[in-house]
Amino acid sequence: MSFDALSWRGQFPLLASHPQLHYLDSAATSQICRAAFDAVGLHELGRRANVLRGTYRLAEMADAAYEDARRQVAAYLNAGSADEVVFTSGATASINLVAHAFGEGLQPGDEVALSLAEHHSNFVPWQMLRARRGVALRFLPLAADGRIDLSRLEQAVTPRCRLVAVTQASNVTGAVTDLAPLVAAARAVGARVLVDGAQAAQHGPVDVTALGCDFYAFSGHKVFAPNGVGVLWGRAAELERLPPFLGGGGMIGRVTAADTTWAPPPRRFEAGTPPIAQAVGLGAALDWLRQQPWPEMRSHGEHLLGRLLDGLEALPGLTLLGPRQPEHRLPLVSFSLAGIHPHDACQVLDQHGVAVRGGHLCAQPLMDYFGVTAAVRASLAPYNTEEDVAALLAGLEDVVRRLS
Repeated sequence: MSFDALSWRGQFPLLASHPQLHYLDSAATSQICRAAFDAVGLHELGRRANVLRGTYRLAEMADAAYEDARRQVAAYLNAGSADEVVFTSGATASINLVAHAFGEGLQPGDEVALSLAEHHSNFVPWQMLRARRGVALRFLPLAADGRIDLSRLEQAVTPRCRLVAVTQASNVTGAVTDLAPLVAAARAVGARVLVDGAQAAQHGPVDVTALGCDFYAFSGHKVFAPNGVGVLWGRAAELERLPPFLGGGGMIGRVTAADTTWAPPPRRFEAGTPPIAQAVGLGAALDWLRQQPWPEMRSHGEHLLGRLLDGLEALPGLTLLGPRQPEHRLPLVSFSLAGIHPHDACQVLDQHGVAVRGGHLCAQPLMDYFGVTAAVRASLAPYNTEEDVAALLAGLEDVVRRLS
């Protein structure tokens, strides 16, 4: 199957109806694809009912759609079983679930290893766990370009380490983490591994079995699916050991005045009414994505990234954050412009029809590491084209001309 970015763009209702929009903010939120949009509408109009509650036909149809979505997510992740897929409200909720449930078994002096390159969603929950349980945080060393320095893992992954929590790809630099050495270091001391896949999951199917991790988190709104739904994949044996995070309907075995028993995973972690239609939309999006020509799509992204990096290097006063080599990063670029605030740059770019992100990007520890307070970020998806890159570069020339 060949790949054509313009045809792919046509599968996204908002982009199809706004042909002059140069949307380069998919790292924050990707656009929803037609497959997901239609699946949500079909569910809400044809089988809207609560799940795990009803014995009538409409409710049984809702149950079937919800569990089909779980199987579609499992297929995208190459999970061993659909029961390893827990639906949450997003990657943030997924990581917090692990921080609370796995964290319940930790003692003062136990250690969690993470890096300064993490999104706040994979940073703040561990600080909260430190305050709650007395665990210690150890930070994986970074190289000058913001990538994890794998030659010094023993500084952070010690015999007291119980969990390594690390991003698969930085939302600031786009740098892709070489997970194999981290997993090996964790296994050597008996630690578990959580991977924040929020940025990586939109760039093609994930193989959690090959990654060797124990937990994997991502959000629906970053994989061309609805807002309000996310996934925590957990290895079956690990989920079985965890206590629930939230209590309520749907996650129980039996409730008495004296005690409560828990349902098995994944229900144990899905208290209350879940995001049913959103999960159905997520399953449809991932099922559609699995059918796409990913080698060609990745080549397209690498080509656009190369053009973007070449154009950025020609701009005066621009400092690139992260590795220069395209093979070490996703098609995502953050940079600072000397003397120009990122918010001002973003507003000028918006006048050119270019949508990018500006700010600390929910990664203030990494900004501190780079010695900046904020940055401009342009993030590409397969629906982006040469015209989008050209519009960004032309807009940035105007930014420099007007604001320098």
